[in-house]
Amino acid sequence: MLPEGHDRSRVEVRRSARRSRTVSAYREGDRTVVLIPARMSHAEEQRWVTQMLEKLAAQERRRILGDDALMGRARELSAAYLGGRAQPVQVRWVTNQNSRWGSCTPSEGTIRLSHRLQGMPEYVLDYVLLHELAHLLVPDHGPAFWALLEAYPRTERARGYLEGVVSAARLPHIPGARHGAPSPDPAASCG
Repeated sequence: MLPEGHDRSRVEVRRSARRSRTVSAYREGDRTVVLIPARMSHAEEQRWVTQMLEKLAAQERRRILGDDALMGRARELSAAYLGGRAQPVQVRWVTNQNSRWGSCTPSEGTIRLSHRLQGMPEYVLDYVLLHELAHLLVPDHGPAFWALLEAYPRTERARGYLEGVVSAARLPHIPGARHGAPSPDPAASCG
């Protein structure tokens, strides 16, 4: 029995003879991959899949900030990297931005971030938020704008991550194409 809201068809269990005791799980697109030892019984597999889905869901819930927390994070980033000069009136998540990560209306002091950022690494969210905060000070993408972002040490890494997400979304999805291919090591993920 899977936790509520989980579809068994979106869970892939990969058994490995090299894995002796550990169980791990990660998201791969819209699927969840659970890595288990080959010797596990079907009942143990079911128990571990349920446990790992619950664990991943709890981790993702902790990573998603509400609008109030998002505003607090914006203030912290402004203080740390922009001398506190960027003072948004409102910062919130939106679900209608599918072609951009964020937007800013300097005249109103509002920042909107795409819900697609939820669950991405914190440094990526911070970069996008800082990018939009910088637009409160410099509305275009000229040299003065990019000079503001030089203070953030993970700008290039975050930009690379977002470019990778965009590129991956353009790849064709061929069901089963990765079946049998070596599985990525979730412990080696960026962080």
